[in-house]
Amino acid sequence: MSTANNITLNDAAEVKGRSMAQETMRRLFKNKGAIVGMVFLIVLVLATIASTFIYDYKTDIVGLSTEIFQSPSAEHWFGTDQTGRDIFARVLYGARYSLAISVGSVAIGLVIGMILGALAGFYGGVIDQIVMRSNDILYSIPNIMIAVVIVSLLGTSTVNLLLALSISSATGFTRITRAQVMTIRGEEYIESAYAMGLPTWKIILKHIIPNCLSPIIVQITLRIGSTIISASSLSFLGVGVPSPTPEWGAMLSDGRSYIRSSGWMCLFPGLAIMFTVLALNLLGDGLRDALDPKLKK
Repeated sequence: MSTANNITLNDAAEVKGRSMAQETMRRLFKNKGAIVGMVFLIVLVLATIASTFIYDYKTDIVGLSTEIFQSPSAEHWFGTDQTGRDIFARVLYGARYSLAISVGSVAIGLVIGMILGALAGFYGGVIDQIVMRSNDILYSIPNIMIAVVIVSLLGTSTVNLLLALSISSATGFTRITRAQVMTIRGEEYIESAYAMGLPTWKIILKHIIPNCLSPIIVQITLRIGSTIISASSLSFLGVGVPSPTPEWGAMLSDGRSYIRSSGWMCLFPGLAIMFTVLALNLLGDGLRDALDPKLKK
C-alpha cells in the first residue's frame, strides 16, 4: 500500500514539475488528429517552398502551352487546364497565396482584436460600449459581405483582399479577448501588480494578455481555416485575387466552365482547400483539448 502511495506521489510531483508548455505539448502529441493535421500542414508548407525552385512562374504557372485539357497522368499528375498549365504546379504554387492571405489577415485581425478587446475588457464603461457596439454591428454582417463591399470600393487586389479579411477576423478576436480580460482583471495577482505601482499598460501587456492566450491560440488555427474558405470564395466570385494568379478559389472559378468535360480542373483545387481546412481544424481541436486545464492528468 505504501509503495502504491509513493508511486502516486512521485507521479504527481513529476507532473507538477513540468512546465505548462511541456504539459501542453505532451497532451497535444497524444492527440492523433492533431498530429495528422500538423504533419499535413508541415508537408504542405515544405512542398510550397520547394515549388519555388522546381517551377518557373512565368512559364509553368501563368504561361501558355499546347498541352491543353490533358487528363491526370504520370507527366501531369493533376492534368492541365484550358491553357495547358500544369494543375499540380499551380496548386502547389497557389498554396502560398491562400496561406499567406489567410495567415496575414488573421495576424492583422489578431493585433487589432486583442488591442480593442483588452481596452474594452479592462476599462469597461464608455470605452467598452463604443468598442463592443461597433464590434456587434460588424459581427452581425456576414464576413463575405464585408469583404465584398471593401474590395468593391477599393478595387480587386491581393492587398485589398487581405485588408477586407483582416477586418472580419478582428471581430472574433475582440470578443474573445474582452471576455478573457474581464475574467482575469479581478484576480489577486492583478491587484498585487497595482499595489506594486506598475503602470496600467505594463499590467495589461505582462500579466493580462499572456493569460488570455489559450483560447486565442485555438481561435487562430480555426480562423485561418475559415479565412482560406472566405478568400477562395471571393476569388471564385471574381472579387478576390485576380487571374491568372494561381489562388485556389481563382482556379475553381477558371475550371467551372469545364467541369463536365475536365472535372479535374475543379477537383484538385477543391481537395486542396478541403484538406488544408480539415488539417487546421484538427490541429485547432487538438490545441483546445491540450490547453484546457480541466483535461490535465
